[in-house]
Amino acid sequence: MLLISSVGRGAYILLPMDEKQQNHLKAYGIAYWVLKKGGEAEWLLNYRGGSFMFPYQSSYESEIIVRGVSYEVISDAQAIQIKTYIASPDVNMDVMKLDVAPKIAVYSPKSKQPWDDAVTLVLTYAEIPYDVIYDDEVMNDKLPQYDWLHLHHEDFTGQYGKFYATYGRERWYLEQQAEAEALAKKYGFSKVSQLKLAIVKKIRDFCAGGGFLFAMCSATDTYDIALAADGVDICDYMYDGDPPDPQAQKKLDFSKTFAFKDFQLKMNPYEYEYSTIDNQAFERNLDENNDYFKLFQFSAKWDPIPTILTQNHVNLIKGFMGQTTAFKKSTIKSEVIIMGETKEANEARYIHGTFGNGTWTFYGGHDPEDYRHFVGEEPTDLNLHPNSPGYRLILNNILFPAARKKKQKT
Repeated sequence: MLLISSVGRGAYILLPMDEKQQNHLKAYGIAYWVLKKGGEAEWLLNYRGGSFMFPYQSSYESEIIVRGVSYEVISDAQAIQIKTYIASPDVNMDVMKLDVAPKIAVYSPKSKQPWDDAVTLVLTYAEIPYDVIYDDEVMNDKLPQYDWLHLHHEDFTGQYGKFYATYGRERWYLEQQAEAEALAKKYGFSKVSQLKLAIVKKIRDFCAGGGFLFAMCSATDTYDIALAADGVDICDYMYDGDPPDPQAQKKLDFSKTFAFKDFQLKMNPYEYEYSTIDNQAFERNLDENNDYFKLFQFSAKWDPIPTILTQNHVNLIKGFMGQTTAFKKSTIKSEVIIMGETKEANEARYIHGTFGNGTWTFYGGHDPEDYRHFVGEEPTDLNLHPNSPGYRLILNNILFPAARKKKQKT
């Protein structure tokens, strides 16, 4: 190692992202750290699992060693040889420059919730900094300060996760409801659903202005349901004090949504489901032993965005459930890019699209390393899953804005 580290100026560090990498998740954190230090990195799309490469510095090497990430120190000539190979029209690879560390926000309640969140878990594990923001920050127009926004396990319809039947008398549920109602009143709304609609519209404007949106689990479908139900009461009395509009389904406007169309609302307030977007367990006919989804392969040179978002060392990802597990293909708009699917269940697990100058990505399920995660369970220990392919998809999204910024500058 001492001999390798003595390579002269002009050498490069390569973080392999294939099976040779002992900690894929922390490797993303190293790439982010290099950008944060003012350095530049290159993302070698489809080369050895989507490897990272940057000019050698002893401080970089020291940090890599401390974080336990596998790396190789290569010469200038070797780096040129790799990029020459990647540039060949015969290989489905490309080089994407990364030069600005994106500023990251997580939309999440500030109070303790009885569930964890995969994105905040992996950001913390990878040592990538982020800010927690919620309704106050959004309503006070703080979103433009950030490049990338994650929507924590959230219900944007104002129905508190439709947990009423199971947890409606639990202390945490009652506290959450009281906090939400107080926030709505603070901003002049008589109902929580009205405040959440205002939040959804501000997030929509964030995307239109060039922001990057990422959502998992129930934050995916409830976001679009809220947009479609703009001005329509879909909440029953236990959620907002009065019955829903009996014509609610007919009044939905699917032209306002990002991803979904032609879905039917689940109007039973005691049913733990929002709509027919989600492919429910009894419809999927899958269990933990055979639940997998396949990543599509895209052209690195012609379709760099979905290529970035699907970088991995495997293309078959084990499935995992959530309140929203997967998206029925019949409810997905034709312009949406499906990046991962379970063909046997006719469902999409990982989808992407554009809105205005920005983008959005929806990822079904709750925790990529916990097949069926229940309220109140202990969070996943990512020290046990440093090579998780499912968590890698989240981190692809986090570095994606760095690549986009360079593309815009050129």
